[in-house]
Amino acid sequence: MHYLTPDLCDAYPEMVKVLEPMFSNFGGRDSFGGQIVTIKCFEDNSLVREQVDKDGKGKVLVVDGGGSLRCALLGDMLAEKAAKSGWEGIVIYGCIRDVDVIAQVDLGVQALASHPLRTEKRGIGDLNVPVTFAGVTFKPGEFIYADNNGVIVSPSALKMPE
Repeated sequence: MHYLTPDLCDAYPEMVKVLEPMFSNFGGRDSFGGQIVTIKCFEDNSLVREQVDKDGKGKVLVVDGGGSLRCALLGDMLAEKAAKSGWEGIVIYGCIRDVDVIAQVDLGVQALASHPLRTEKRGIGDLNVPVTFAGVTFKPGEFIYADNNGVIVSPSALKMPE
């Protein structure tokens, strides 16, 4: 499905929360949306690696990486696994790498920036806890929509207006 965040904002002004504009679109999908699954981690993508192998149909992985610009929480191999597992997209409050390959993957990916260094794997992080960044709190089970205009969150699923 193709989402247009301006149209969703116009149709559901009382429902949506808009993230502060800091994300860039890196994935092969220019728009994506789905139910939120959260990860809170800092410079350790162990939980991201675990989650991309799980069924992600209709879901978006929201990763609170603490805004770190010192390493990448997602690379081409994990992005390809996420796409194969049916994830709609991944929003990372942090960095990714392998951007040229990720741009070819059928997955929505938004992140702060690119960085060539991978994370350490220490097995540290929290799954499905509320996370807050970009002026919005993300709760597991709520919905997120993203395109080149921005990223929005809603407590329930939204339908594109006709």
